[in-house]
Amino acid sequence: MKTLKRFALLSVAMLLAFAGCEDDFGPEHDRGNNGGGSGGGAATGTINGHDYVDLGLPSGLKWATCNVGANTPEGYGNYYAWGETTTKSSYTEDNSRTYKVSMNDISGNANYDAARANWGSTWRMPTETEMEELRDNCTWTWTTKNGVNGMKVTGSNGKSIFLPAAGNCEGPSHIDVGELGRYWGSAPYESGDSYACSLFFYSGYHKVNWDGRCSGCTVRPVSD
Repeated sequence: MKTLKRFALLSVAMLLAFAGCEDDFGPEHDRGNNGGGSGGGAATGTINGHDYVDLGLPSGLKWATCNVGANTPEGYGNYYAWGETTTKSSYTEDNSRTYKVSMNDISGNANYDAARANWGSTWRMPTETEMEELRDNCTWTWTTKNGVNGMKVTGSNGKSIFLPAAGNCEGPSHIDVGELGRYWGSAPYESGDSYACSLFFYSGYHKVNWDGRCSGCTVRPVSD
């Protein structure tokens, strides 16, 4: 039964991702923890006032302990349409800045990268390759941190980060909060101009996915 439920949940999630960015009904959630700040806990260093963890990845990439707009690792933070650096009250195709616009990779471009625009310094959105590195070189464990569901991602050196299952925004609604995680990457979909890469997960499952650019998703910054 659990396998069937997970398969059904994945099917629904994929339909949402590729159905465009129309309004949807779902549990609304306070975005909470707005602002920046360091995450504390397992941090191994700080860049421009924001903590990071060295997970022992082959590239040496540093992953932030918090989402953009969050003060704690379990804080959902802010939701952004892909290629946008500010939040809004509704996320649709009509008000998307990059939907159906031909784009290059936006990592580190402060005009489009929410991590660089809001945190500055060397912080940026992860590339598709860097998301795949996190997927392939870490152990992913569905868990709860201070009452918030999410993934504990543990590197080969035993250090970890927590990615809360913050769901995403469709129209004015927050959906799948506490059930799914959708984190923007910097790469546009190479075969079209409506999607961009994302890190997608739920209990027992994680992958690098493609989501509609007009959806509001969370951002977890990285730095070289």
